[in-house]
Amino acid sequence: MKQHDFHLRQIGTVRSDLKDPHECRPQEREGHAKACIEIAPEYAEALHGLEAGAEILVLTWLHLADRSRLKVHPRGNPENPMRGVFATRSPHRPNPIGLHRTRILSVESFGKIHVRPLEVIDNTPVVDIKSVLSENRP
Repeated sequence: MKQHDFHLRQIGTVRSDLKDPHECRPQEREGHAKACIEIAPEYAEALHGLEAGAEILVLTWLHLADRSRLKVHPRGNPENPMRGVFATRSPHRPNPIGLHRTRILSVESFGKIHVRPLEVIDNTPVVDIKSVLSENRP
């Protein structure tokens, strides 16, 4: 298989009260952490059209993950049988891209999006934001 070299651009940073990975719930629906996504000034214009109440998908780079792990105990519980990371939501994986479905609480004009829930630690890099499309929205 031909390998490609990818270059991602960090578009923002998560600001959160969560400071340690162990404080994060395994799934967003299990926690209620609020967070703020600070968008880099050069990408602030890309927020046009996002509004309070909308659901978004936030893609993060889980910078503290162990990229060499290929198997884990699901939910970090040693009583669960080992599984390949692609069969889990573990942050530890070859490319630690986090995918988080969240709801916008507010959008500030200077590039800040307040969301809930977002179970990632403070200073987590954001690599993309995608709108969750409904049947009524193009």
